[in-house]
Amino acid sequence: MINMIPGTVTLATLQDVYRNLTPVRLDDSARAPVEAAARMVAEAAAGETAVYGINTGFGKLASTKIAPEDTATLQRNLILSHCCGVGEPLSEDKTRLMMTLKLLSMGRGASGVRWLVIEQIEQMLERGVVPVVPSQGSVGASGDLAPLAHMAAAMIGAGEATYEGVRMPSAEALKKAGMQPIQLGPKEGLGLINGTQFSTACALAGLFDAWRMAEASIVISALSTDAIMGSTAPLVADIHTLRGHAGQIDVAREMRAIMAGSEIRESHREGDSRVQDPYCIRCQPQVVGAALDVLRMAAKTLEIEANAVTDNPLVLVDEGRIVSGGNFHAEYVGFAADQIALAVAEIGAIAQRRVALMVDPTLSHDLPPFLTPNPGLNSGFMIAEVTTAALMSENKHLANPCVTDSTPTSANQEDHVSMAAHGALRLGRMNANLSVILGVEMLCAAQGVEARAPLQTSERLQDVLGLLRADIPPLGDDRYLAPDIEAASAMVREGRVAAVAGVEVAA
Repeated sequence: MINMIPGTVTLATLQDVYRNLTPVRLDDSARAPVEAAARMVAEAAAGETAVYGINTGFGKLASTKIAPEDTATLQRNLILSHCCGVGEPLSEDKTRLMMTLKLLSMGRGASGVRWLVIEQIEQMLERGVVPVVPSQGSVGASGDLAPLAHMAAAMIGAGEATYEGVRMPSAEALKKAGMQPIQLGPKEGLGLINGTQFSTACALAGLFDAWRMAEASIVISALSTDAIMGSTAPLVADIHTLRGHAGQIDVAREMRAIMAGSEIRESHREGDSRVQDPYCIRCQPQVVGAALDVLRMAAKTLEIEANAVTDNPLVLVDEGRIVSGGNFHAEYVGFAADQIALAVAEIGAIAQRRVALMVDPTLSHDLPPFLTPNPGLNSGFMIAEVTTAALMSENKHLANPCVTDSTPTSANQEDHVSMAAHGALRLGRMNANLSVILGVEMLCAAQGVEARAPLQTSERLQDVLGLLRADIPPLGDDRYLAPDIEAASAMVREGRVAAVAGVEVAA
């Protein structure tokens, strides 16, 4: 159980929630400000003055006054009417991260919800009641309305949820977990569905996975460098300190360390007719280093957003006012997601060129064509390289910016939107594609390094070969390759490649 103080939670904590499904609770210090804001909302709901979202309709219907006795019905109707999501359900890890982010936002004491609402989410996380949240339907402004409405519906016993891995009506899931649906009070439905938590959760998941991909690419590129008997001269520290970018310096340092002691490298320091290697070998620090720094920029934005209050209206207890604003607009998240997408696409683009290099006998420095010991009769990694080209191209298309694609909604009341949900959701597909590109590169690089026997690569890269060969034997005669590609990609996705090589780059 993680105890969270709203406004102070780090990305490391949120990654724990995402990776390990760790349940969370808000620190008791959050309770007093939350309840103070809830009292202000209750007073406004009972009053005669129209206050948006508390005793009025929503969006273009904000001028419609709602009677005090109808405010609970108003909130329930809000949730049910906004459950318009479609598409595949969001994965459990991302849904739980989204719920955690909603706790953090409401825990700042500016949303006007009762502590009861917070406890409902905490209990659902602890007992494993996970709302079924369709992944499509948000434009990333006025909040992630549809996805968050499906989350809120499960809290009130509507819609669906999973419990112990089984999908069922949410009322049944709550009952099995020893819980009851809650009845929403004034503004509580609006507080639950206004906000950027769907987009932010997907963007954070994309960030965490992209960082893991970047670390793996450092290791695998070093293996590829030895496979084609590339030079380590471009990794000399002074080259990178003269430029000064942190990411570039980090990548070069890690590559130097994991390649140290390679017999393959030592064998061609003298008398090598090649003056310079292709960019995909020579410029790995410059490309993946730049990607690391872009991911670091996105991380700063998302850490702030994870701790932010992003619903509307906001209850300013110290000023005694309830004010409407636009914190639900997810432009910051949209920009961050687009940055992550660019980084993912570029890591894959340079990795794919290394795959192409290794299978091409005119460029691979005497490796057999397509890395098969008996070319002609066997095709080796010919079509595995084509697969990486397909996925690289797909990621390039997916990396086109989403945040610039606004469209007006809600009768032009919401006339500029962020499309952050699109930008963030696509990161899962892009990282999956990248894991395959890197997995295939690792298969090719291992095959190439082993072709250099009796020369051996460095100790740390031999550990990577040991990890790979424990599950996947070298490719002799052609065989059904899809399981090999999946197994290698899983090693990348799960962080095992960087871990066995001892690579961990500080975010």
